[in-house]
This record gives sequence, structure tokens and C-alpha cells, in this order.
Amino acid sequence: MDPIVEVVALILGFIGWVMVGITLPNRYWRTSTVDGNVITTSTIYENLWMSCASDSTGVHNCREFPSLLALNGYIQASRALMITSIVCGTFGLLLALIGVQCSKAGGENYVLKGRLAGTAGVLFIFQGLCTLIAVSWYAFNITQEFFNPLHAGTKYEIGEGLYMGWCSAVLAIAGGACLTCSCQMGTEEKYPLPYQSKGTVYSGPAPTRSVAASTYGRNAYV
Repeated sequence: MDPIVEVVALILGFIGWVMVGITLPNRYWRTSTVDGNVITTSTIYENLWMSCASDSTGVHNCREFPSLLALNGYIQASRALMITSIVCGTFGLLLALIGVQCSKAGGENYVLKGRLAGTAGVLFIFQGLCTLIAVSWYAFNITQEFFNPLHAGTKYEIGEGLYMGWCSAVLAIAGGACLTCSCQMGTEEKYPLPYQSKGTVYSGPAPTRSVAASTYGRNAYV
């Protein structure tokens, strides 16, 4: 295991985990601006939990979605994927803190630490994939409604929350890949063989009792 690669992977995974936590409550997953005069110009923005509107005077009004079952299927799936992403990132971060070589936790059992680090890398990758699927699916529906000429509702554009989600997914996948590749899961550490003094090794049949008795007390090197 390379300690430097492990530390870099841990930092990438941690930043990705923090960005997922910021992305989830971000209100600007999709935005739409309704043009008018100075007073009536308003901006509508939504995320997975609520819909908000603000006008040019700075007044903001938000309302949470009243029913979970009344939401579109992709919003429900995105919620589940983002929550799963945070949970996987949390467990991956804990395992990575124990599994890296520079950590004193877990003792000096490097085989076990390598397996924990590899598991943490898999969880980081799974976190990034869940985030990537959630934000990409949400963005796909935005663009589909925007370019649909038959769509009579409000047409939204991609908000800053989705870009943060993409960045967090890339960081998490990169950190997980580095952590998984740097560890040696299930392999013993290779230590050098113990030192043996140089000498002449003789091979052949063992001497008989008579020969051994006749040579007893003599110098073996003469």
C-alpha cells in the first residue's frame, strides 16, 4: 500500500462527501426566470424538497412539496440515491480513517487495514455513482422538458446544485479508485527471509556409529 496515494484518496473522498452534503439541501437544482418589468420579474427555483420563488425586490417564498407519492418518479429516485450516497460516503470515510497506514487505529495488522481501505474505496465509488445517477437523471428531465415544444408548464434550466453534484461524484469516484488500487486486499506483506550465516553445507548419508566414535574429539577442520 502506498501511504501517499492513500492520503490523497482519503482527501478526495472527504471533499466529495462534504460536497454531497452541500448539494442535497441546495435549493438551486433547477431555475427559471420569468421576465417582466422591474417589479414583476421573478425567479423560480426548486430542488428535491421544495419549490421557491423570489422577485426583484428580494422577497423569497418557499413551500415544501406536500406529498411524497404525488412527486414525479425521478424526484423520488433522486432523493433515495442522494441519501444512499451520503450513507455510503459516511461509512467509507470511517473505514478509510481506520484502514490507511498512517492511522494508528486498528493496530499494525496491515492485511486487515488493507481490506478496510479497499472496502472504503468501493463505498466511495458507490457514493459517486449514486450521486452521478441522481443528478444526471434530474438534469435529463430538465433538458427533456425544456426542448419539448408540447410542454405547457414552466421550463427550467440546470441550476448550480447539479454542477456541485457532478463535481462531488467525480471526486468520490477518483478517491475510491485510488484507494482501491493502492491497497493489496487479502495479501500478506512480503518480508525478507531471515539472515543465515554463510557456511558449507554437506550432504550425504549419516556416518555410522563406529565412524562417529573414531572421529570423536578430533578437529573437524583438519
